[in-house]
Amino acid sequence: MAETTKLSVEKALNKLREADIRKSKATQHEEQIDALDEETKRLRAQRLRLEAHQRRSTKRD
Repeated sequence: MAETTKLSVEKALNKLREADIRKSKATQHEEQIDALDEETKRLRAQRLRLEAHQRRSTKRD
């Protein structure tokens, strides 16, 4: 029969918590990236509106 190694309850819980922490950090990074992507889209749209407004103002003069 194959020999299995036994972990203490404390070690088993620590391993599970470590996995959760890694997932949490990855999730946090993904959320930060998503927020930055949204901000980038917003700023690009704003820049395009400003440039279009400037072009219209220049043509009127």
